Amino acid sequence: MSAALKQAFIAFASYGKGQELKQDMDNKNFSKCMKDSGLMDAKVITSTEVDITFAKVKGKTERTINFTQFCAALDHLAAKKGVPRADLEAKIEAASPKSNATQADAVKFHDDKNLYTGVYKNGGPTNVDKRAAGGLAGLCDRSPADNRGVKF
Repeated sequence: MSAALKQAFIAFASYGKGQELKQDMDNKNFSKCMKDSGLMDAKVITSTEVDITFAKVKGKTERTINFTQFCAALDHLAAKKGVPRADLEAKIEAASPKSNATQADAVKFHDDKNLYTGVYKNGGPTNVDKRAAGGLAGLCDRSPADNRGVKF
């Protein structure tokens, strides 16, 4: 068990969980680890086989696996594929979690505030009058005002 494999395990276990480093991995991240490492194929290590292996190594009532159970899963997958476990470890150590998110295109009239027109040029519409006192004090004030209620 190398330190690089442990680091890869933590990287995949923590993917999608915020800034916190996780010491245990759920099934989704285990499948992502196998897929992003290039271990999955169409014949031997399929997504179904990965799910079955995860279920075999985790505890009966647990939802996650720790690093020791992860190594046991690698042993099972290596035996299933007929290759040494070191080959699987090398692929996982070389991989990192990949994000498949899309990037939004630039929208000229939304992103460039210099092109704003009308009300939006001045900060957008508002239903609160800037000069009126808010709250009950403004409602109870009987001093002279125009038709809209704006004080002179």
